[in-house]
Amino acid sequence: MKIILLHHRRLLLWAACFIFLAGVFFLSGLHNQVAGVFSGGEREVPIYAVDTKEKKLAISLDAAWGADCTPSLLKILKENNIKTTFFLTGIWVKEYPEMVKKIAESGHELANHSSTHPHCNSLSEEEFLKELKENEEMIYKLTKKRTRLFRPPFGEYDNTNIRAARKNGYEVIQWSVDSLDWQEAGVEAVVDRVLKNAHPGAIILFHNNAKYTPQALPVIIKKLKAEGYKIVPVSELLIKGDYYVEKHNGLQKKAAGSS
Repeated sequence: MKIILLHHRRLLLWAACFIFLAGVFFLSGLHNQVAGVFSGGEREVPIYAVDTKEKKLAISLDAAWGADCTPSLLKILKENNIKTTFFLTGIWVKEYPEMVKKIAESGHELANHSSTHPHCNSLSEEEFLKELKENEEMIYKLTKKRTRLFRPPFGEYDNTNIRAARKNGYEVIQWSVDSLDWQEAGVEAVVDRVLKNAHPGAIILFHNNAKYTPQALPVIIKKLKAEGYKIVPVSELLIKGDYYVEKHNGLQKKAAGSS
């Protein structure tokens, strides 16, 4: 009986060791996958928000599908004397060239959201740059304006495409306040989410063709103005000169000694 018990305990011990080692190898593999996303040195991070004591923030709109709501949004922005930043995809530019011109003629900032809205992490640097440059040239041909801001589709990025974008004169922009307007949960849901999370230096994400954004935007603008906020295009919000981006939250901050 003692021999059987010892043998049983030995088997349990070996099983426990096997499970432990399997766990170690799994976590090691998972770490390597995650580390691979940020391979090639220190992790690169886009700008999610700007460090400022001023009560100012930026409204941005991504355009990848549809344009039915866009004229209403332009009308609202004009009535409130507000300029914003439109992140345009090439597929949208091709389908709505006259709307692209109208956005530019209205004085809004044009920015790059890729040509085909791909998962950029799956692209080589060459493929990624093709996405940027093809869209930039289409926008320039229509408006004679160059794009200097880039927002990765799906909010997806890695070191390769951030460095490639910056090397080609782009700032990579995310957002700190997501309206989630694309979920179409209703006007109140959009208004409450934005106003609850708005802060100095925020970059707010909307979409140009979300169902409830034309109803929510006037309410949001009125409330933000009442709270003393100035609403500006993204490039006007950004820090000029030397800066760094905090790795844990994407906050753009002025470098020490920078004027």
